[in-house]
Amino acid sequence: MADTVLYEVSDGLATITLNRPEAMNALNVAAKAALRDALRSAADDDAVRAVLLTAAGDRAFCVGQDLKEHIGLLAADRESGSGQTMSTVREHYNPIVRAIAGAAKPVVAAVNGVAAGAGFGFALAADYRIVAETAAFNTSFAGVALTADSGISWTLPRVIGSGRAMDLLLFPRNVPAREAYELGIANRVVPAAELRAEAEKVARALAQGPTVAYAALKESVAYGLSRSLEEALEKEDELQTRAGSSEDHVIAVEAFVNKATPRYVGR
Repeated sequence: MADTVLYEVSDGLATITLNRPEAMNALNVAAKAALRDALRSAADDDAVRAVLLTAAGDRAFCVGQDLKEHIGLLAADRESGSGQTMSTVREHYNPIVRAIAGAAKPVVAAVNGVAAGAGFGFALAADYRIVAETAAFNTSFAGVALTADSGISWTLPRVIGSGRAMDLLLFPRNVPAREAYELGIANRVVPAAELRAEAEKVARALAQGPTVAYAALKESVAYGLSRSLEEALEKEDELQTRAGSSEDHVIAVEAFVNKATPRYVGR
């Protein structure tokens, strides 16, 4: 991976770190491509059973598009008439969100600082968000005359409701960590100095858990958000059959009967 994004796998956990702290982890073309590729690698690697998405530095998780690069690309577009700059949504942002939300394994976001624009979207796409008490969230799109991308038009209303989502989209502002917790954006808020350790603890616990069941839980919740109860019941039947056929289910039941701690294998 490019040095704009660091990638490491250890004991079933893939740690992906945005690594442009000098630019508040803004997303230039190289960082977007590297993040997309890292997430795809983690999703496709059977040895990876959970993913931790984090960022270097203490000011920002990710402030979204690198506007310094972006303005130059827009100028080049005007000269050539190509309009290629905004293809980044199709080429980068959409695949990144699909890789996070569609991974058949849990993804934990450790939000160390400001998460704005696409950075906010990536955090929302994760399954669990641990947030430093000094962090904040900002939609930011309207502030640069853009609409929502990185899945925020879908995720944010489902997390906080459509009325509150439109408030944050139309009138971008920093939502501090405690308010984010009250709104349901943050699952857990911790002191900044404890963020990395707490996030790793959670992510490593998930990496040692029943991976097939976790994948089914992700799929069932996403499916149920846009389906009827009857359809959701049918999907639960399908997914429970899959989970019940896993090695981990047998391991869990045997451990329960024997009053032992299960040691899952992720299959």
